[in-house]
Amino acid sequence: MIDTFLLSMDLNLEGKHILVTGGTGGIGSAIVDQLIEEKARITIHYHSNVLKADEIQQKYDSKHIFLAQADLRKEEDIDNLFLLANEQFGRIDGLVANSGIWNSDSTLTSELSLDQWNNILNVNLTGVFLCVRSYFRNLIKYPGKFASVVLIGSTAGYFGEAGHADYSATKAALMYGLTKTWKNEIINYAELGRVNSIGPGWVLTEMAMKSLEDKEHIKKILQTIPMQKIAKASDVASMVLFLLSNKVSGHLNGETILLSGGMEGRVLFDKTAINLGIFEKLAEED
Repeated sequence: MIDTFLLSMDLNLEGKHILVTGGTGGIGSAIVDQLIEEKARITIHYHSNVLKADEIQQKYDSKHIFLAQADLRKEEDIDNLFLLANEQFGRIDGLVANSGIWNSDSTLTSELSLDQWNNILNVNLTGVFLCVRSYFRNLIKYPGKFASVVLIGSTAGYFGEAGHADYSATKAALMYGLTKTWKNEIINYAELGRVNSIGPGWVLTEMAMKSLEDKEHIKKILQTIPMQKIAKASDVASMVLFLLSNKVSGHLNGETILLSGGMEGRVLFDKTAINLGIFEKLAEED
């Protein structure tokens, strides 16, 4: 469910057309759920998760959602994705660049293959560039004053992450170099357009669950977080809606918000002080 604070406010997203990449994943589907509550119109991109796409299609009224498959490593797929979205709901008012991949197996740089490096960059970085380029072209075709882009980064792009140089590199590029560049470019297409990014820490999603099966690893993570808890997908979704809304974040531009429970790149607690009860309760609720 959408955060209580946001529920009490009019985010002015009703009728707005939002395109969410990776909309069938853990964070993506939480974003879709909350946008539905705000009565937005949503183009939901997916790549291979056909079962989840079918489930979403059956769950929601087709007046509010449009599902479209695309491989974000292919320029022609992305061009077609935005073309279909425009044909379905017209101008795309907001873009959430959420799609991304991460290898759960840790691989040191000395062992990292060029194929793996290129695949991560093609999806997480080049794919986002192509989506934002298509989004800006959409703004040229459909002029308007407001527009918003939300890029989904990661704390790995802020602190770094040993064994995941490929992933860390893509997220750092999104949250800093590109957020700062695109917030200066978007005003060429929408005078009050904004580009911001979010850097989630660990989130209870299917993509992260393999790493979260080891309780000792969980304790190691929680040692760096003052709140001693891991985020739910709905926590990230609520921040996305906040940033999409010109009404409540209309003067927030070019910023990266770390959504990590206060995570630091250092140990704050001894392992014996970690209470796994909070994590286990959240995992059951998610």
